[in-house]
Amino acid sequence: MKRAHLLWAAALLAGLLLPLVAGDSPYLMKVLIIMVIFIIYTHSWNLLTYSGQASLGHAAFFGIGGYASALLASRLELSPFITIFIGAGFAALAGLLVGAICVRLREWFLAMVTFGFSIIIGTIFLNQFTDIFGGVDGIPARRFFSATLEHRYLYEYYFMLLLAIATTLLVYWIMRSRLGVAFAAIRENELEAKVLGVDVVRYKLVAFLISTYIAGLAGALQTHSFAYITPEIYSVHNSFWPVIYAIAGGLATLEGPIVGTVVVTLIWEGLKNLGLSFERFVIIGALLVAMVIFKPRGLASIFDRWR
Repeated sequence: MKRAHLLWAAALLAGLLLPLVAGDSPYLMKVLIIMVIFIIYTHSWNLLTYSGQASLGHAAFFGIGGYASALLASRLELSPFITIFIGAGFAALAGLLVGAICVRLREWFLAMVTFGFSIIIGTIFLNQFTDIFGGVDGIPARRFFSATLEHRYLYEYYFMLLLAIATTLLVYWIMRSRLGVAFAAIRENELEAKVLGVDVVRYKLVAFLISTYIAGLAGALQTHSFAYITPEIYSVHNSFWPVIYAIAGGLATLEGPIVGTVVVTLIWEGLKNLGLSFERFVIIGALLVAMVIFKPRGLASIFDRWR
């Protein structure tokens, strides 16, 4: 077995055994669940950068997926196990609209457009159509498992882990496919990709569609895990966390979103348990700066030589 396969097998084993470390602690199980959700979410943002695009407003699609799933589950009385995928479809439709308008923009111009779109969507959900979206109080969402069910956090975690594994495999397939080659060519040199016959606009749009679908799925998972959703889901924090996780782990790599999310989450929660609040932002920011300077390829590159 190749060393890379051993690393992935070890990561999978760790994911399966982590609940044993958490034991019966609801707090630790919630941390693990959110960590797995944000691995999925970070995969979505990282896949977009793999195609040479950038977003600073991915929370827009994260929130649209959550709201759509919550409304479908409550109004149509559908199972959240079904609505999470439909809600993600609504996020992808929004992504398709934004992408069709802005896909020809360069990376950071596109990033600013998505940032503005996130602010607009958050404002609309906060101040308009309050009878539908609940305004500042938000709306309740159906849980995946009944609150009275014993070990429900355990079942929820393994369900999220299954989706995270499926998402990782999907991204792996995309990166290794002809589609991934086109994405990489656009990222490295868009002009040369055009000369070689790559339909840049079409491939960028496909990347935006897949990325926003996965982001919407992650948002729907968080919504039904929390059993409610408010416009706070569109906050700047939720747009910047996948950026931080991906950069910390390693941009445009398969393992980057996983390594970055796990390490930064452990540091963040560890600092919280030490009683730090705003200081956590300073420490995480300093670590990110140090990472960019001394380890620009991210934490995942640590395993490169061994692998």
